[in-house]
Amino acid sequence: MSSNADIYHEMIVDYSRNPVNYGEIEDHDVTFHDANPLCGDSIDIDMKIADNKVTDIKFHGKGCAICMACSSVLTEITKGKTLDDVRNIEKNDVLGELGLEHLQAVRIKCALLSLKVLKSALYTYLAGHLKDSQDVEKLKEEAANLY
Repeated sequence: MSSNADIYHEMIVDYSRNPVNYGEIEDHDVTFHDANPLCGDSIDIDMKIADNKVTDIKFHGKGCAICMACSSVLTEITKGKTLDDVRNIEKNDVLGELGLEHLQAVRIKCALLSLKVLKSALYTYLAGHLKDSQDVEKLKEEAANLY
């Protein structure tokens, strides 16, 4: 392994053993759950939102080392961001933090489960707060084109 690969491997192991932002938010503004039945990963994300920003975010559940590490990294990236910034988070923003840009297809679902849950939670929150039906339709279209 190269030294970069060693560093990324250590980061994944550390995040999986000591996840960041792990837990639940009792008085969350939105929560969402999804699972990957192929490998048994199961993640919930809770968010507090104020003034159009994610003021707190936590995840809980179980998953493989890659799933837990990506969930930790994603919550770190998301906390404090505006909702528009969160809408613009892409898979390479998460994968790149852990050196997983060239991850095998069979493991990509593990790595991106938390991003799918985050985006679903965000769209659920936004849909509940939009007044204009055209905005809701645009949001549904955006969500449908994610995966």
